Amino acid sequence: MDPRHTVYIVDDDEQMCKSLRWLIEPLGLNVRTFQSPRDFLQGFDPHVPACLVLDVRMPGMSGLDLQDELVAAAIAIPIIFITAHADVAMSVRAMKKGAVEFLEKPFNQQVLIEKVQAAIEADAAARLRRAEIEVVAARVAMLSEREREVMSLIVNGASNKAIAGDLGITVRTVEAHRAKVMEKMRAESIVELLRMMTKVGL
Repeated sequence: MDPRHTVYIVDDDEQMCKSLRWLIEPLGLNVRTFQSPRDFLQGFDPHVPACLVLDVRMPGMSGLDLQDELVAAAIAIPIIFITAHADVAMSVRAMKKGAVEFLEKPFNQQVLIEKVQAAIEADAAARLRRAEIEVVAARVAMLSEREREVMSLIVNGASNKAIAGDLGITVRTVEAHRAKVMEKMRAESIVELLRMMTKVGL
């Protein structure tokens, strides 16, 4: 895996942090350990694919409190909870707020490894999708209101003649707008333009 991808471990038990580092580093991942959620918040880099292996019960801010803070700040990092004192209500709460796993100590090491790898891959893929959406959205923002209208009709399969009739403009004007749409969107075909619009949900 990419060595820039990071696994954050937050556990007030120093020995547990060391054990988890020993377990995960051979995967070729960057591992950073913290013994409190506050330390993690200060050292967290939101710009790289990552996952968070998080203890539930810690002095001061708990793992669940940290999850709440991350959700409130719209920080989307996959969280794998580990705990020696699990209960159903706790696990349900964590999973409803987006945790990808809730493991009880002592946990199966292979299961944790597989969950960490899957979480990192999912985060990397999600970041790529968000970046692609941002690029397309920026291109859409460059279009004039009329160009957006023309583009909407194009991706819905309307012909130039039909677009001209709908918008009350000439076919030649539609062709000019169509050319501008393709240029600004950097699309080489209608199929590519449609793919872009599908990606951003338009």
